[in-house]
Amino acid sequence: MTRQENLDIFFTDGKTVILPIDHGVAIPVPGLENPFAMIDAVSPYVDGYVMNLGVAMRAADSMAGKGICLRTDVYNTRLTGDGAGSINVYGAEEAEMVGANAVMNMIYPWSVSERMNFQECADIIRSSMDLDIPVILEALPHGLGQTDKYTLENVAFAARLAAELGADVVKIPYPTDAKPGDFKKVIEQVWVPVIILGGAAVNDDAALLQMTEDAMNAGAAGIAMGRNVWQHKNPPAIARSLAAIVHDDADALQALSLLREPLR
Repeated sequence: MTRQENLDIFFTDGKTVILPIDHGVAIPVPGLENPFAMIDAVSPYVDGYVMNLGVAMRAADSMAGKGICLRTDVYNTRLTGDGAGSINVYGAEEAEMVGANAVMNMIYPWSVSERMNFQECADIIRSSMDLDIPVILEALPHGLGQTDKYTLENVAFAARLAAELGADVVKIPYPTDAKPGDFKKVIEQVWVPVIILGGAAVNDDAALLQMTEDAMNAGAAGIAMGRNVWQHKNPPAIARSLAAIVHDDADALQALSLLREPLR
């Protein structure tokens, strides 16, 4: 496949709903004990998945028509004690071997390991050029879970940094201090698709759906939300509601109402 064809698997209408199920290298995963069953449950509402190599090697039968994004780093490492590390372990070569359509790696501006992290991201992008494997950089100011640092200014810089390095898609948090209309400033200065992450499970369906609506209205190309889906009391239902906002232009209230309707 060409690079664009690989991207199009995720972005069938220019928008995407991606479910990351790669958390097992970083945190305990109650709700994701069986990733293969989760894939089957939410598949009607999800365009692609982020997964580690061990899952990707065994999930091919469940992935027909869906995008596979291989996680290339082990993130949130506890080796340094700061919980914000990223250790690159794979690259585009392994993605090609398991039939993945993209790779994803963390990039942490302002982190203690910024120099090595940036070089690892550049190496992945460099190797991806020969193999036509798109690169998604997950750009988090200072590191994973540093929500007090996810300000509009910091997120905007992180998004631009990832695009400048050559990412095909940029994944960022929704800024914690963003007011209506602010997020558009982030989108307008990045020339590749921007998708937002969900972070820790918020346990507030209305807030999650409103954030998604706000991001899409500002020009985001979609979402990549993990724990807010697979730790939800009804993962297929919340995935359906999120997909309705992303793909069907539903607003948050409509998506919230849809959440209460039975799945067909």
